[in-house]
Amino acid sequence: MEFPFDKLPAVMQGSRVERRRVLVGGSAFWGTMVEAGAEAGKLRLDDGRVLDATTASYLPPVSPSKIIAVHISYLSRSMETRNKPMPSATPTYFTKPPTSLNGHGGQILKPADCMYLNYEGEYAVVIGKTCRNVLPDEAWDYIEGFCPALDMGLQDFRDTDQGSMLRVKGADTLLPIGPGLVRGVNLFEQTLTTYVNGLVVQQANIGEETIWGPHYIIADIARHITLVPGDVILMGTPCHSRSIGPGDVVECEITNFGRVSGTVTAIDAPRASSLGVGHQPTDTPEVRRVALGFDERVPDQFKDNLKTALKKP
Repeated sequence: MEFPFDKLPAVMQGSRVERRRVLVGGSAFWGTMVEAGAEAGKLRLDDGRVLDATTASYLPPVSPSKIIAVHISYLSRSMETRNKPMPSATPTYFTKPPTSLNGHGGQILKPADCMYLNYEGEYAVVIGKTCRNVLPDEAWDYIEGFCPALDMGLQDFRDTDQGSMLRVKGADTLLPIGPGLVRGVNLFEQTLTTYVNGLVVQQANIGEETIWGPHYIIADIARHITLVPGDVILMGTPCHSRSIGPGDVVECEITNFGRVSGTVTAIDAPRASSLGVGHQPTDTPEVRRVALGFDERVPDQFKDNLKTALKKP
């Protein structure tokens, strides 16, 4: 089944439902966003309490055994990085460890010995039931819902981790996700927008720019890897991923899904780095190629907004 659809998959049908996970009094609780009535916009916990959603302390609304990410799945990103609409004949992937998860409103840590921390606004697909050896048109039935996400990356490790992306994308705090898990919304009618300090730096209509939909990606991965409930698939980013620094606030908003945010926070370099343990962060042509991108292939609006957001001349 391709998109647009004659009939929407079940995960996109019905009333909108958003589930969030919050920290209250030191304990984790699940709740559902109130969609209508006097309490619309508030979070009703499963125990009946109602919270102000704007002041809640958020935890990731997922508990994955694995996180699998698509390298490129948007036309504009492929044009920017490959100068062609299709990056490859079939999708390619990397993984992020579950310890990279971060909640909405959390701190995104940038070590002092790293120069390049890039944002990538994305949507995440969350698996709802055990999935193996399925066809693309069957894969929709295994999706629990969708989340906005920020797939942050320490590009300083590109030289050594180009293949695995382990330290580039796998460091602690590099995956803010949420604030909630949403179903009952047509994914392909939504627009993804990334902001830095309130200004738009990425934007794409998901239906217009998607190369491979989540049904295709799930069927591809599940040929050989069993996906279990809670597993997360990150679906790539549109053009103009760039580096930001301490104090910058980055957000990914997807219409009718929500808006996840994080603040870049400076931390000391790891203690073992001063002893020369392991490959050190580098500033090479290959690192800069990815971290700084290809400005001639992205809209001027994004470049100008980022300069303003970062207060660059």
